[in-house]
Amino acid sequence: MAADIQLSEAISRVKPSATIAVTTKANEMKRAGLDVIGLGAGEPDFDTPENIKEAAIRAIRDGKTKYTPSDGIPELKEAVCAKFARENGLSYKPSQVNVSPGGKAVLFNALIATLNVGDEVIIPAPYWVSYPEIVLLAGAKPVAISCGPNSNYKLTPEALEAAITPKTKWLILNSPSNPTGAAYTRAELKGLADVLLRHPQVWVLTDDMYEHLVYDGFEYSTIAQVEPALYDRTLTMNGVSKAYAMTGWRIGYAAGPEKLIGAMRKVMDQSTSNPCSVSQWASVEALNGPQDFLPGFRAAYQGRRNLMVEGLNKAAGIVCPKPEGAFYVYPSCTGLIGKKAPSGTVIDSDKTFAAELLEAEKVALVFGEAFGLPGTFRISYATSDAVLKEALVRIQRFCAALS
Repeated sequence: MAADIQLSEAISRVKPSATIAVTTKANEMKRAGLDVIGLGAGEPDFDTPENIKEAAIRAIRDGKTKYTPSDGIPELKEAVCAKFARENGLSYKPSQVNVSPGGKAVLFNALIATLNVGDEVIIPAPYWVSYPEIVLLAGAKPVAISCGPNSNYKLTPEALEAAITPKTKWLILNSPSNPTGAAYTRAELKGLADVLLRHPQVWVLTDDMYEHLVYDGFEYSTIAQVEPALYDRTLTMNGVSKAYAMTGWRIGYAAGPEKLIGAMRKVMDQSTSNPCSVSQWASVEALNGPQDFLPGFRAAYQGRRNLMVEGLNKAAGIVCPKPEGAFYVYPSCTGLIGKKAPSGTVIDSDKTFAAELLEAEKVALVFGEAFGLPGTFRISYATSDAVLKEALVRIQRFCAALS
């Protein structure tokens, strides 16, 4: 009989990804022949633009399939610098740029390179599921600050001030947010920046992955742009996954102080070696090439957002705010807690609500507790209008059947 391997204390602190688990279960049910609507994945349904795919094909044909520098080819670093200057008014040198195998890897590399046992990382909740888990993996302490509907799911200066301690090393900001779609205005970022200026030990990791997916004329800003005094302690992160429909290509990037970028490169030297060479060349084209498809993406997502907000607010017991960006809605289901499903199960939590909805109506979504705010749930509307309309019919029917 084989010996049972002893797992590390670090991995025992980490939970599996709830979003990946929901998508996996939905796909398994589909393979079993069930008519499941999966609204759990944070992934565009659009195809990668043709010019980007052609750039990848050219790279393969030109033999650009070898190892690259561990944190990115010079051409992609130059493209990242140009993007930050063009779109965000931020000036960086290539030596200040990190390219990693996805945004998650940027976070991992930065936090592993900087956190020690006892350090604290402030994370506004609801949060992307991986933020606290990577902090725990690094041996540090995630400090979640509940940011409910009363603050439009956004961190306030007062709440930030109250959470900072001498042990605080990072604040993670995500705008527009996964899971809520909430985005910070320039004035809101300035309010947070004013607090951070009083605490020079706190660095800022800003996750801007959904920057291009904002609606109703929302004017996007990132914190180092709003407050230049924070430039030297901000890691500004972005990527090609969401705006360019390149989730599987696995390219995230960030810019910040050279010392931090060098430490992140050291982590990559001993882990991933380098991001995929072909994906890097495709990303050069994504950043430098035509951006004319983005308004079409935005218009489609905005229409879907409006459809979902209107339809969910017609479901008994559900309240759905209208988000500023991303491709998620984040409704409250507290009005359903305590009711009984036709199966006889009492809806005692958002997790039970999601499980019963999947069982009864075959609609898969992610329960809010996974994002640090119980009584809510996340729906991704990155799918067709027809699928979303059918999902709304099923959700409304399920809610109406509760007693």
